[in-house]
Amino acid sequence: MNEKTQTEFAAHVPERIKELREILEISALDMAKDTNIPFDTYTKYENGDLDIPISVLYTIANRLGTDVTVLLTGEEARMDSAAVCRKGKGVQIERYPGYEFSSLAYNFKHRIMEPLLVSLDSSKPQAQPVSHSGQEFNFVTEGQVMVTVGKGEHVLSPGDSIYFDARIPHAQSAVNGRAQFLTIILEKNS
Repeated sequence: MNEKTQTEFAAHVPERIKELREILEISALDMAKDTNIPFDTYTKYENGDLDIPISVLYTIANRLGTDVTVLLTGEEARMDSAAVCRKGKGVQIERYPGYEFSSLAYNFKHRIMEPLLVSLDSSKPQAQPVSHSGQEFNFVTEGQVMVTVGKGEHVLSPGDSIYFDARIPHAQSAVNGRAQFLTIILEKNS
């Protein structure tokens, strides 16, 4: 799958969610209740009016009884022992201008963590803090990244990392230009 096709697939995530929900005969109101998402927010996600955080995609996929890969690509994950992702071949998603990520394990079935390569651009508006279940690890590979966790701010350079409780509101932004970091999100607390 080429990069353009991957981006086009990811652009259809809200449509896939709605279609699968309707196939399963789940009302939007029940879906919002079952996923613990305010109804207004859920409808904005499904209509494509609001960016869907990766943690929310996991919650929605779980309720729909499917893998996040189905929502991201429209295809089932195929690998169950190992999945290789070649450089530049992950599922590319632009969450909003200046914040793009590439899903690096999209083709592995039943994964309990989500490794993403995130690219940031300081010339674009900074993301609002998010929180989600589980834990998160960030490892900077390029540039400098400001990681805000609660009230703490941490400037990380290449080779630096941070591990935190993802239930605490957090955000990442590039410092002076472009930056890139690997994030691993563990959604299920063991």
